[in-house]
Amino acid sequence: MEAAATTRPVPPYGTYASIVGVFTGGLAAAGALARMLDRDPREDTALDLVVLAAATFKAARTISSDEVTSFLRAPFVEGEAHEGGEDPKETGDLKQAIGELVTCSRCIGTWAAAGLATAQILAPRTGRMLTWSLAAAGANDFLQATFAALTNKSNELEQKAG
Repeated sequence: MEAAATTRPVPPYGTYASIVGVFTGGLAAAGALARMLDRDPREDTALDLVVLAAATFKAARTISSDEVTSFLRAPFVEGEAHEGGEDPKETGDLKQAIGELVTCSRCIGTWAAAGLATAQILAPRTGRMLTWSLAAAGANDFLQATFAALTNKSNELEQKAG
């Protein structure tokens, strides 16, 4: 006997292309606005890249999986949005494409990086404050996870010894 074929909606390729167009167009518009306002990007250092990467990590994780941003994901995911791990609605349209974007930390991270970098050029004080705040929160996440892992390992070794 043959297994029943599962019918899945066709991925919304046209919508994906539109989203990429919006992303590219947004960056081009931000670049044009920066030029009109005579806001040249400063010479960034390796530290700036590390800070932007940490901020992007935190922003992407917050959008894609934190409960506090579940209201952003809710219209685009199956069931109730809660603490991440939701599946995008399989509607074959814009709703599915946005659901795939906001539930994927790598995907939304690209948008977060572009937004943070743009903010640093168009509104330098606010952009840097936001970027450094998110980077510090990302470092805090790493330190908290490291502390929890070390504590668990210490407790495990203590139980084995005792």
